[in-house]
Amino acid sequence: MARRYDTNDATDRTTGLREAASAVRRGELVVLPTDTVYGIGADAFSSEAVADLLDAKGRGRNMPTPVLIGSPNTLHGLVTDFSELAWELVDAFWPGALTLVAKHQPSLQWDLGDTRGTVAVRMPLHPVAIELLTEVGPMAVSSANLTGHPAPEDCDAAQQMLGDSVSVYLDGGPTPGNVPSSIVDVTREVPLLLRAGAISAEELRKVVPDLEVAN
Repeated sequence: MARRYDTNDATDRTTGLREAASAVRRGELVVLPTDTVYGIGADAFSSEAVADLLDAKGRGRNMPTPVLIGSPNTLHGLVTDFSELAWELVDAFWPGALTLVAKHQPSLQWDLGDTRGTVAVRMPLHPVAIELLTEVGPMAVSSANLTGHPAPEDCDAAQQMLGDSVSVYLDGGPTPGNVPSSIVDVTREVPLLLRAGAISAEELRKVVPDLEVAN
């Protein structure tokens, strides 16, 4: 039976974050608010939990799960060949709605799907998400919807779709909007905007003037 906690209530928030952290460590799924939409998350280093996440969404391995982190410093243990331009994007837009696709450390024991040696990583601008990520470490997090359905902007919508496949729901109220993060590939010499989202190409070019845009 799924448990739900109101993170706008101080007591519920403390209990909910503790329960969510315990659930993640047990390899279970949780739903959490972010600065874009609600996400469904699992321990990034548990291949079984990530597989359960994909199953809960009805999503294939061909659409790998992004990873959320609670601090830019966490990047040092996750990625390799991270350029100065990539760090400048981190400095300018994190925490925030910018996902960076980078080469992950080959030594990492994780299975996020068919990533071809890369990881899509982001630090969200949401206090509940950051608190949970700081407690449990990197989480595989995807939008908390069934594949093909709209990404949820509130906890009710997420729970209606995902039900008891999730152990703990953290209800932070409505999210600021349903615009997804922008995605930039920083594995190349010149960063490439793969998806224009909450951060426009114009804003990104203030940091990376030569930014290319995918067709």
